[in-house]
Amino acid sequence: MGGVVSAPTIMAVLKGCAAKPTIDWKPVFLTEPQGSLVATVAEIIIPKTDTPGAKETGVPAFIDLMLKDAYDQETQEHYSKGLKEFEEAAEKEYGDPFIELKPEQQAAFVKKIHDAAVEEERNRKKPEPGKPAPKRSFILFTKELTLLGFFTSQPGATQVLQYEAVPGAYKGCIPLKEAGNGKTWAT
Repeated sequence: MGGVVSAPTIMAVLKGCAAKPTIDWKPVFLTEPQGSLVATVAEIIIPKTDTPGAKETGVPAFIDLMLKDAYDQETQEHYSKGLKEFEEAAEKEYGDPFIELKPEQQAAFVKKIHDAAVEEERNRKKPEPGKPAPKRSFILFTKELTLLGFFTSQPGATQVLQYEAVPGAYKGCIPLKEAGNGKTWAT
């Protein structure tokens, strides 16, 4: 009987002692737990490799600032609602909050939600002229802002894309091999 009673208690204690992920920036729109979740999702979308990842280039803070300064209240509420639904779906599927999942579980969950959102957008009918398009899902909205933030950051524009501060002469039709190292241009 002691083992049965103690096992749940021990699990609760161990879970309570686990280090919570932190962020190194102060959110202005999101709460700190939401900022941590968005940072984790952004890093899954663009992980650190031989170039910096989303976290290292400041993408989560960029997303937070864009949500605060560039979007209307309706869009902000839509994003917040989607973020909450994302958290609830992760907890329902795994029994733990998204941020407490193992990295491989987080990545698998993001992929699953992403693939479902892409399929939903593919199957969605185009809106009638004059009617607003439906708002994007949390995961696709986050992906869009992650890509925008990353490729407009210095590392994204200079280490991943080709970048020339002062581009030279225009050469309209040349083979890609002669244009550079095969990367897309940032300038």
